[in-house]
Amino acid sequence: MQEASKKIVLILALCISFSGFTHPANGICASDSLTDSIHMSKSQKSNNLFRRIISYFDDTNKPKKKKRFDVSFIGGPHYSSDTRLGLGLMAAGNYYTKGDTTLMPSNVSLYSDLSTVGFYLIGISGNNIFSGEDILFDYNVNLYSFPTKFWGIGYSNGRNKNNETKYDLFSTKVSADLYFKLAEALYLGPGAQFSYMKGSNIDPQFLYLWNEERLRTLTTFIGFSAKYDTRDSFTDPHSGWLLSINQHFAPRFLGNKMAFSRTSFIASRYKAVWNGGIVATTLEGTYNYGNVPWTMLSTFGGSKAVRGYYEGRYRDKVEVEGIVELRQHVWRRNGIAIWGGAAAIAPSISKFRGKAILPCCGVGYRWEFKKRINVRLDFGIGRGEKSFVFNVNEAF
Repeated sequence: MQEASKKIVLILALCISFSGFTHPANGICASDSLTDSIHMSKSQKSNNLFRRIISYFDDTNKPKKKKRFDVSFIGGPHYSSDTRLGLGLMAAGNYYTKGDTTLMPSNVSLYSDLSTVGFYLIGISGNNIFSGEDILFDYNVNLYSFPTKFWGIGYSNGRNKNNETKYDLFSTKVSADLYFKLAEALYLGPGAQFSYMKGSNIDPQFLYLWNEERLRTLTTFIGFSAKYDTRDSFTDPHSGWLLSINQHFAPRFLGNKMAFSRTSFIASRYKAVWNGGIVATTLEGTYNYGNVPWTMLSTFGGSKAVRGYYEGRYRDKVEVEGIVELRQHVWRRNGIAIWGGAAAIAPSISKFRGKAILPCCGVGYRWEFKKRINVRLDFGIGRGEKSFVFNVNEAF
């Protein structure tokens, strides 16, 4: 490995939590023998530790062909406009169902986060491909507490800076979708989602922004999803299409205080345009109808596709967004991304207005942590605000 490459890996490694450095599967031991430790000077120990760190990250993106389950650990400090300075830890794994390496690998991620503003998060998510690719199972379970902000409902309230108020949001979410193969790359199946959310510590003078709604909501969805998926990877696609439509219902007989329905769609394409260059495009939308609680309204921003906006600032029953992103491999495990696009919200499809379109653009850095799993640093710019995001996997 060239000296310059070693320096880049070392810089990244110094941002990593030491909990990831003692993974026995990669041959990294907590300590050497007692005899060696006695004769080793402090500087030798330090150099040896750095070599081990570099060696560990040198190997994380190399597939372990003899292993049915390939797992690596990453973590360290990060900063975003929403959560401020924090410490995140993550275990990411690729595996093959029944050891069938002819299939696209399944993936699972166990993640946690803690920040200086009091934000904490723990969760697990993944995409499981059953043998033969006849059945797919997507899942996500997370729990978090977040001192966040609220501007009210609708575009006008979101634009009004004087509406900005702080509150604490506690959330627990569980979602699961099971897909059965109907034809080549075409899947259909049932899905369900459970969500418990609670807002607290709100300044009484701003309670009117919640339109006298309950601050605590419990929502249970049932429904179905259909998708056409030819992507060559779930986590870092270089080619293919993802076309999906989801229809979910939240009826009263499932315990919902407010009954409503939701229809959402995704149309994404990934195409190689030149050596190392991938153009990724996505058009996404969510349409809620019925008596929708404030916690279930459509929104955008944060680390999602439309980066540059505070997540939850703009929310309403209907939301549409579109992004075009160029992802360019630069050198070894390093790459960059440049994107532009827009999003809009409205109380209904007929009430979309051109003045409510919110543009965004940005630039990001990519580092291949594992094969087809990238660590990303994104700087997004929106209308009147900007954000910085550290995350794993692409935004879409």
